[in-house]
Amino acid sequence: MKYQDSIKQADELLSLAVNQLRLWHLAASPINYAVSYEFVSQSNKALVSAIKYQLSTGKKLDNFYIEAVYQQFILGQSKFRDDIVNDIDGLLDSIQTSNEQSTISIDGFITELDANLHDLKSGEKDKVSQACSNLTKATLTFKSKQQQLAETLEEVQKSNQELKAELDEVRKDLYLDPLTGLYNRQAMSKHIEAWFKTDPDKDVAAIVINVDQYTQIAQRFGSLIGDVLLSKIAKKIESYVDGSGLPIRTGGDEFLILLPEVDESVASEIGEKIREGVGKLRFVSSRSGVRLPQMTISVGVNNFKVSQNVNAVISKTRHSIST
Repeated sequence: MKYQDSIKQADELLSLAVNQLRLWHLAASPINYAVSYEFVSQSNKALVSAIKYQLSTGKKLDNFYIEAVYQQFILGQSKFRDDIVNDIDGLLDSIQTSNEQSTISIDGFITELDANLHDLKSGEKDKVSQACSNLTKATLTFKSKQQQLAETLEEVQKSNQELKAELDEVRKDLYLDPLTGLYNRQAMSKHIEAWFKTDPDKDVAAIVINVDQYTQIAQRFGSLIGDVLLSKIAKKIESYVDGSGLPIRTGGDEFLILLPEVDESVASEIGEKIREGVGKLRFVSSRSGVRLPQMTISVGVNNFKVSQNVNAVISKTRHSIST
């Protein structure tokens, strides 16, 4: 119930939200219910649009997707934290640049003072001697301050490195899927945005991977076993992608690999190698010793330009999936 809803409106929306969850075949968990309530109330246009698009692609609404929608469109956490990370990162770089410039400026000033000592020779010995003495003292003072600044800069640099390390941890929360360690959709958007800025016509190969029969296996052996299987499959997928590729978990049992400047034929070969590699995996329960079913994947390949709608491309690639 939202604070602006009347009791009558809230009761009506409560009933609609529960019915909507039934239609989506989702349990009435707090997160699922919150998303369903926003959807039926039609007050959150971005959330409604995202869900309708997901349904239009033929993909079901699973807990993985609903939680991502909840984080992005209800909590607003992702964008807020992303903006904070970028702002702090830029601030740290700015401070570091300013410190470096200050050091250069002071070094130059001291050098100039030292050089001027040689220009103060004249016929008036006492005045020249006094001027040299004064400049010597000034130079010593500046050198002392420079030493203090150097020590301060060292502390700032240390703090900077610590903050950078903390930001790296925050980025993991922002851009990595916690189960598999692969990139998430937000990271995908960031990379595509960066590629677009560099070259709007950049070609990218997309490999969509679905884990076959995952839902049935998770229902049979439990969600924990299902998570372990997904994690191991993700590691195998990642092992076939070098630093130039982007492995992403886009759904509960769906993965995506983006390969910039790679031909579709090469991407197809990579997809086939991944399929063979996953097919060779063997899973045995560490507790019971029971051998789990052999896992297989289905693969679809497509090429697109970063100026295109990536979601539409992914949807089209799903239709090309072969087992």
